[in-house]
Amino acid sequence: MVVPKNPHTRFERARIIGARALQIGMGAPLNASEDDLRVAFMGELVSLYGLDEANVRFVLDPLKIALFEYDNHLIPIDTDPHE
Repeated sequence: MVVPKNPHTRFERARIIGARALQIGMGAPLNASEDDLRVAFMGELVSLYGLDEANVRFVLDPLKIALFEYDNHLIPIDTDPHE
């Protein structure tokens, strides 16, 4: 768990999530397990693939994964307050 020293502004939050989504989109390893993502997005997976397929599919959208990682303090990126 990576908790920021100071609360992020909305601009810092957007920058961190955008940078992490880009990393994920380029093939970086995930900081959240596939099982955690599957549980968090089960409703969406069921609506897309049906109940049987939802247990074997996983989330592919890098932005959703980055948002999940940010909300669960899994992104090891912080901002410098002196910038």
